[in-house]
Amino acid sequence: MPLSRSEGAARHGASTKPRGAREIRIAQRRKAILDAALDEFSSQGFAAARLDDIARRAGVAKGTIYLYFADKETLFQELVRSMLAPVIGRLENLADVAVPFPVLVERLVDLMVREVLETRRKDIVRLVLTEGTRFPAIAEFYHREVLSKVFAGLRVVLLRALNRGELRHKALVEFPQLLAAPLLVAIVWNSVFGALQPLDARAMLKAHIDILLDRGSVS
Repeated sequence: MPLSRSEGAARHGASTKPRGAREIRIAQRRKAILDAALDEFSSQGFAAARLDDIARRAGVAKGTIYLYFADKETLFQELVRSMLAPVIGRLENLADVAVPFPVLVERLVDLMVREVLETRRKDIVRLVLTEGTRFPAIAEFYHREVLSKVFAGLRVVLLRALNRGELRHKALVEFPQLLAAPLLVAIVWNSVFGALQPLDARAMLKAHIDILLDRGSVS
C-alpha cells in the first residue's frame, strides 16, 4: 500500500512545517518514536535495543516505526542527526563570529556544557563511544555527520587565532581534538564514576582552556 505524501516525507526524514491536524499528528508520532529510541538505546545499547520495545515506549505498533524509518540503524542515524544538528549549526556559526579567540572559546565551553553535557545529547555521544567499535557503520556515520563538521569549524577558528597571534602553538590547529577532549572525558567519567566522584565538567573545560592558552599563574 503506497504511503501518503506526508507519511512518505516523515519516513525519509523530510522537515516540513505542519499545515494541519494530520501533519501535526505525524510530527508528534515521529518525535515520540525518536524519544523512545533514545530511552531504549541509552538503557540497552544499540545491539540489544529492539524495535518492539521502542514501539512499546512510544505507544505505537511496531509496524508504525517502518512508516518513518527503514530499520534500527536508520532510526539511530536520524536520532543522531536530529539531536546534534542544532549544536553543529551553532558551532559553525561561532566560526563566523569576529571576536578575540579567548572570548570565542569561552562561548564554546558554555555551548558544550549547556547544549551537550546538560542535555541528553551526551547519551548520544556515549552510545557512539561504546557501540562504535562493534558497529563500524555507526562510527562512520557519526564521523561524517558530526565530527568532520565540528573539526572543520574548529580548524577555521584555530587557524584564524594562530594568524592573529592569539595562539602560541600550531599543534591545536593540527589536532583540534585537543580542544574537544575534555568533553569526552567528562561524559565518560560521569557515566562511570559520577555516582562516586562527580566531575565539574564546566570547571574542568575552563581549566583545560587556560592550560592550552597559557593563561593564569601559579600561586
